[in-house]
Amino acid sequence: MDRKNCCVKLSVHPSRGLMDEKFIVLVQKVPPGFQLTVHALHQCEDGNSWEAFGHYTANASGTVNVSQDASLGGTFSGVEAMGLLWSLRPVPGSKPGLRMRKKNVETPMEVTISVYQGHQTDGFVNQVPLASVLIERWYMAPGVRRVPITDCGLTATLFLPTGPGPFPGLLDLWGGGGLLVEYRAALLASHGFASLALDYLTNKITMETGKVVDNRYFETAYRVLQQHPQVLGSRIAMLGLSFGSAFTLKMAVYSQVVKLRCAVCISGSHVQPIDGSVQEILQYFHKHGSKTRFSEKNEVIWRELLLPIPTDPSLKVDVGRLQCPLMLVVGEDDQNWPAYDSAVDIQEMMERAGNSHLLTVLSYPKAGHLIEPPYTPHARASMFRAVDTRQKMMALWGGETVEHSRAQEDAWRKMLVFLRENLYGGTNPGATILSHL
Repeated sequence: MDRKNCCVKLSVHPSRGLMDEKFIVLVQKVPPGFQLTVHALHQCEDGNSWEAFGHYTANASGTVNVSQDASLGGTFSGVEAMGLLWSLRPVPGSKPGLRMRKKNVETPMEVTISVYQGHQTDGFVNQVPLASVLIERWYMAPGVRRVPITDCGLTATLFLPTGPGPFPGLLDLWGGGGLLVEYRAALLASHGFASLALDYLTNKITMETGKVVDNRYFETAYRVLQQHPQVLGSRIAMLGLSFGSAFTLKMAVYSQVVKLRCAVCISGSHVQPIDGSVQEILQYFHKHGSKTRFSEKNEVIWRELLLPIPTDPSLKVDVGRLQCPLMLVVGEDDQNWPAYDSAVDIQEMMERAGNSHLLTVLSYPKAGHLIEPPYTPHARASMFRAVDTRQKMMALWGGETVEHSRAQEDAWRKMLVFLRENLYGGTNPGATILSHL
């Protein structure tokens, strides 16, 4: 194709939208049968670059529609409308163990979509594209408010949906890596839930005193959320991933303060000393450290630390006492936690107790541990720093890219339905739920 006579038209719609919103990539005005590569490039806030690409052949009208046409190769193949996002991978030469995570949710994830002549697989930085478009994917919808929370010693951020409210509330807990992780809470607020992202491992109190918080810290966070003037105090849920699920289940069953309308546990377990604090649960894991395994690539595998699932009732949350709906999201190839084994035991415990009608289990073959919002690139393994020892290591999370990405999309959609049904109860007390920007 003569570049001088080239007038390739590339469009992405919507070019600005939420992270979980699909877009359509359309290439027009190329010769019929023309071979081209559609390429996505993203530079993270940490300076690392990620790319994804698919190989296409234009149809008789000189058009390629990524949502309808099959990729013949690249980082994804087949008809994959969002393959340019979920198959993003570090560019060649990047350091190993990278994981893509948005830190500043008040700015968009910027992705450059480009079209190149021919079926290219590398060297994109040295080529001039036929056309390029810059797109934005946001975790915060217009009007969502980010409110740092330091009351009562908390290290947290509250995201309030657009509109006057009041809104149902959600307490969002991440896992054993600590830090204040905001992007999931921001996206949940974009769907109508007042979401409080809570740091309970590397919070200000712990960093200044060296003392790990106790279970009252979670009750304090619940109260702060419950008493906020724009939150419906009787309609609050908890969402925990990995280590965060341990406290979600503990609070849901045993707390006299935390009264949940529903709970969601992603890639977690009910196995823990039920009278234990955060520190004591961490110590329980360390006591079983000899069960740690390593992959052939020397990636650490922790899933056996909690196996076999104990029969001692003092070592697992009595989910038979649960009184609110519970959704478990499970990756059957989770190499970090025994999420599948735990889900089986939780179901059996609840069936024996007669409350299994409260349980929903989403179990995904070939999905790993890090089940995130849709189109987040899959990290089968990444660098991880243990909160207590500060030791850095390569952790194996598990999962196969295509199946894991399908699981993320399906689980997120069903989780939003679950939360809406249980927190809004068929009514909309004031939120404006935005599906796009």
